[in-house]
Amino acid sequence: MKQFTFDDLPNIIGKLFVKLDKIEKLLKARKISDADKNEELMTIEGAAELLKLSVATIYTKVCKNEIPVNKQGKRLYFYRTELLDWIKSGRIKTITEIQQEVELKFSSTKYK
Repeated sequence: MKQFTFDDLPNIIGKLFVKLDKIEKLLKARKISDADKNEELMTIEGAAELLKLSVATIYTKVCKNEIPVNKQGKRLYFYRTELLDWIKSGRIKTITEIQQEVELKFSSTKYK
């Protein structure tokens, strides 16, 4: 690594600030693009692909109000985040998680 003198410090710090500014801009741009992807509006075909279900199954779930959907005219639209949240809401707890919940409830209840 190159040795720097005290007189070089202002120039070096200036270059560091410029590089840091570029990095911040890149990170902000990436964060925005990730947020846009999560809020992506999808058609029924896109929802079927994301969920690995057939289009007919998606229509059935829409008719039974089992899946979050947005309807505009005759078209159905799905938000990626809503579909992912819907999947997460159906998670089945493990035996260990259930036991921990029971233990927590009993430990918070006072017996006299």
